[in-house]
Order: sequence, then structure tokens, then C-alpha cells
Amino acid sequence: MSVKKVLAIVLAGGEGKRLMPLTADRAKPAVPFAGFRLVDFALSNLANSGYFKIVVLTQYKSHSLDRHISETWRMSTQLGNYVASVPAQQRRGKSWFLGSANAIYQSMNLIGDAEPDIVVVVGADHVYRMDFEQMVQSHINSGARATVAAVRQPLEMADQFGVIEIDNAEVPGAIGAHKISAFVEKPVSTAGLPDAPHQFLASMGNYVFDADALVEALEQDAAKDDTKNDMGGDIIPYFVNRDEAYVYDFSTNDIPDATDRDRNYWRDVGTIDSFYDAHMDLISPVPVFNLYNRSWPIFTRSTVSPPAKFVRGEHNSIGAALDSIVANGVVVSGGVVESSVLSNDVYVGTGARVQDSVLMDKVVVGPGAVIRRAIIDKNVRIPAGATIGVDADLDRARGFIITESGLTVLSKGQQVPAPDAREIELSKAAAAELPEALALAIGRDQVSQETVDLVVSNQLEAVESATRN
Repeated sequence: MSVKKVLAIVLAGGEGKRLMPLTADRAKPAVPFAGFRLVDFALSNLANSGYFKIVVLTQYKSHSLDRHISETWRMSTQLGNYVASVPAQQRRGKSWFLGSANAIYQSMNLIGDAEPDIVVVVGADHVYRMDFEQMVQSHINSGARATVAAVRQPLEMADQFGVIEIDNAEVPGAIGAHKISAFVEKPVSTAGLPDAPHQFLASMGNYVFDADALVEALEQDAAKDDTKNDMGGDIIPYFVNRDEAYVYDFSTNDIPDATDRDRNYWRDVGTIDSFYDAHMDLISPVPVFNLYNRSWPIFTRSTVSPPAKFVRGEHNSIGAALDSIVANGVVVSGGVVESSVLSNDVYVGTGARVQDSVLMDKVVVGPGAVIRRAIIDKNVRIPAGATIGVDADLDRARGFIITESGLTVLSKGQQVPAPDAREIELSKAAAAELPEALALAIGRDQVSQETVDLVVSNQLEAVESATRN
């Protein structure tokens, strides 16, 4: 174990333009994710790594983020531990944060106050598990002044990441470490790795520095006119040019009780489609990312909501969730939820269908309503018999955002008009479709056709009743 003093800095000032409309009213790290907030993954990784002196640098629409941190992340101050949310303070000039490096430069007093030997700098908008103590030990053993965490990615994705080119010689005693020979932002192509020619090392946006070296680099960067004030674009190349930068290969990071399927999982959720895909990674029987690893928990704000409940609705319509994650306070009353993620206090009414979707806190799905391949932000109320994600032209006409992949996205509290007769017919047709799990059971002769017909009839009667009222 390291005996050095470590300060962790979480960069959480991102605007998240590519996640609009989910970031219209909040900072990107505050965006809800499967009952958590994105920032919870970074903070949980640091806490599980044994680092309890953490500052979170915020800027863009930070109110909900600041509130979440203050209500959730409370350390024992008696032991000198803390998670402190720190806004842009204009301590060094009258500008706001000009980039990730400038954010730390303007908050240099935090490093001075903590007097650390090592500074760990992490982003706040990725979904993953990582033991940073292993990276810090690799950093110390390699003799590096700066270490960059890197995740292996397919060669065809090189133009989407900061690419790390390495000296192939292994560093004795430093697991996962190689000296960085070049750091290139989003090149057209790059060479593959010696042990995996189809892969390259992409920067994860997580760094470890000797504290004095980081301070010196930030001071020199701030004095330049031709800088973007960026950690990846300016600070890391500074250390590479001085032959003092090493890479830490994330594939060597060992998390207790990780499964073969989710070991070394890391996803950048910077776009709506990647945000959706990360949710879908959670819900298979053997998930691509396992939220249920008790040895490395993801912490978040405790809820006072009651347990989830699934009950029959009118006309004995079934209330069920299949291949889904549902949080506390969810009530499925005579509706069917399939392959979806429902956050706290969602309500799904009689005869409603939610398929392949992500619903955030306190979304209300009215009786007979249908949602398909959609992301619905908090506090949206969907009227009885309405459809979301069923007819793209109808969604566009109502002002809903549709991504290139066909996802329909509603912003926080967005109004959904009452359906007309045509839309109600669409919802009825959807209600008559069998849930996939039930269809599979029929195919294996586990459920009689008579039972299936009765279930479908009950659902249709419930929808008819709901949309008639």
C-alpha cells in the first residue's frame, strides 16, 4: 500500500452539449444513470480505492450536482476526510475555467492546502469500475512524474480518442506501465499494440501526478499564449516531451469479484446513443456491466421511496417487468415493462407498455400508453393512450428529439399532448403484441395458447377501458 498523501481532483465542470436535452438543466456529471448520477461512478471508485480527500471542480449549471454531492457524499471530517464541491472562483484572473488544466490551475490553493505527494485527477462522466490505488502504485514504481490511464479500443475508433503510443519495453515492478512515446489527439490512424494488433490505447481521462510536477506544469501552461488549457492536449504532451510520462493499462486493473463479462468495462457516455447503450449493458441476465458487485459498490443518495411493486390492473391486466432494472418506488400497475431501466418512483399504468427504454425519476406512464426505444427525463407525464417512439413522424411533429439511430428523447418535465384517435389505435396495436419472454415460452411449449390469448385479451380490454374514459 502507498504511504504517500493523495489528493483526488474530480473534473466535473463539463457542459455536455452532445447529451442535450439531458444537460439542458444540469451539468453532465449530474445526469441520472440507472438510479445513480454519473459523478457517483468516479467518486465511488475513489472511495473504494481508499482515497477520502476529494475535491470536485464544478462550473456549468452545477446546482443539482452541488446538491447531490452535499446530500450524498459525506465523509468523516473528524478524520480529515472530505468530498468538497468547488465552483469556479476566479482566483487567478477574471475568467471562468478555460479548460480542464485551467480548472486545476485556478484551484491551485486546494493542492497547497492539502499538501499531497500525489494528485489523482479523474473525469466525472464515464461508467466503469477502477481501483486507483493500483494505478498509483504503478506510477510510483515506474518513477513517472505523470501517468495516464488507458483503455484498449478497436483500431477503427482511433479518430475518436486521445491515442497513446508507447515504448514496448515493460517497466520492471510497475504493472501495466509503459513509457509514452507520443500522445496524439484523434489521429486518422495509429499502430496496433504488439500483443493485440487490432487494438490501441485510448486515454481514459484519468491521471496520476507527482504533486510538485503537476504544479510546475500548470504554471508553465498558464504562462503560454498558444495553449488550450487542456489536460490531454497540453499537460500530458508537456510530460511526454520531458520523457516523464507513462501509461497505465486499464486491462491490468483487478477489481474484486469482477466477472469475466464485465471485467475492465469502461464506457464514455458522452452522446445520447452511448448513454442509452450503457443502460442496455446493465439488463441482460449476465450483464455487460454488473451493478451488483457487492465488493466494489457504486454509492449514491439514499432514497426514502418504498420498495418496487408489481400488481394487476383493471380487467386483470398483468403488471410485470421482464429483463429490466427497476428502482425503489416504482409501481407497475397492470402494465408491462420489457428490457428497460426505470429509476425511482416511476409509475406504469394499466395496459401500458415500456420497451427498450430508459425512464428517469417520477415519470408517469398513463394507462394504455406505449414507449419504445426512448429516454424519458424526470417528471414527464405521458397521457393515457399516447405513444413515444412508435411513429417517428408523430414524435418530430410534437417537438421530440430523435437521434440518428432512432432513439426518441424527452427532456425534463416536457409536455406530451393528449393523443388523437389515430395515436390511440397505435397504442392498442402495441398492447396486443406479446412480450418477448412470453413468446419464447410459447415457442418452447411452456405456456398454452389459451393462456396467451387470455393475457392478450385482458390487456386489450384494459387499454380499451383506459382510452375510452
